[in-house]
Amino acid sequence: MTEKKGIRGYGQGEVEGVISVDEVTRQAAAIAEEISIEKLDDLAGNSPYVTIENLNAGYGKMEILHDVNLRVGRKQSLCLIGPNGAGKSTVLHAIFGFNNIFSGSITIGQGADALDVTSLSPNEKLSRAGIAYILQDKSIFPGMTVEENLWMGGFLKDRPAEAKQAAEKIFDKYSRLAARRRHQAKVLSGGERRLLEISRALVMNPDLLLVDEPSIGLEPRFIDMVFEILDDLQNNEGKTIIMVEQNAKKGLEFADIGYVLVSGEVAIAGKGSELLDNPKVGELFLGG
Repeated sequence: MTEKKGIRGYGQGEVEGVISVDEVTRQAAAIAEEISIEKLDDLAGNSPYVTIENLNAGYGKMEILHDVNLRVGRKQSLCLIGPNGAGKSTVLHAIFGFNNIFSGSITIGQGADALDVTSLSPNEKLSRAGIAYILQDKSIFPGMTVEENLWMGGFLKDRPAEAKQAAEKIFDKYSRLAARRRHQAKVLSGGERRLLEISRALVMNPDLLLVDEPSIGLEPRFIDMVFEILDDLQNNEGKTIIMVEQNAKKGLEFADIGYVLVSGEVAIAGKGSELLDNPKVGELFLGG
């Protein structure tokens, strides 16, 4: 008789047993490491472009993140993984200004050009610091055309014509969108909608992209397409990327750096390739 198998942790593939989120959290906390600032700096090439210091943040009066430190170098990518409720998206929200910051700081840039963005509004972070947030699925305007959705991405530009010029550059780059520019966004496939969401964020030509669950709800062929686009943005256009990705294997394969968050704290930090090879991380988040 063949033994029935199931998925363990948050990965792909089949292994014995299924464990709960609470159990994943407990086991992940048990493998947490002491993480020094020196190690985080080293992962960022000792030249961090994004610096988070002792961040405590959350929603209302509830603190979700506890003394979080983070470093990402310019043109690097960082993937945050961890169990549900670990605070991964809360990190992105804090960087962009979507929640309450109780203490700590967030700085963008280096040396004399460094800008403390901790207290800036989301609009200021986009216009002054070049930070763009690419939301999870369903953030497009379905009744608007593809072209109109892109124009909406330039709402902070001084003149509407600037947004239209930026949209034309996007169409030049992505023929898939150009072919559908006059179509309502609601008729796009899942992969095309995600491409539109990413492209709309690019209209303001940001330096830092905060990407929340880029693969969520997509078929495998579209997941590969989205990660190819992100790879192009990082390696050919010089964007810095901080990503939350539930598909831990895909996220760590893509990213230069990986952090495992547990209960609002950074439990493990290393190169993406190192976390992929870490058997403890593999057991909990990569399916074995």
